[in-house]
Amino acid sequence: MKRQKRDRLERAHSRGYQAGLSGRSSEICPFQSLDARSHWLGGWRKAMEDRSVTL
Repeated sequence: MKRQKRDRLERAHSRGYQAGLSGRSSEICPFQSLDARSHWLGGWRKAMEDRSVTL
């Protein structure tokens, strides 16, 4: 995988994680492409898991 693509997907994951930590809904995902959307949602899910462990 090219570095540019990987960086973009890592950034999508990170933004999804931040959205999940702040308690936002998964419906607000700003990405339309399937790859970026799935990485964003993966980050969101990870944040939700992390939040439930700490609560």
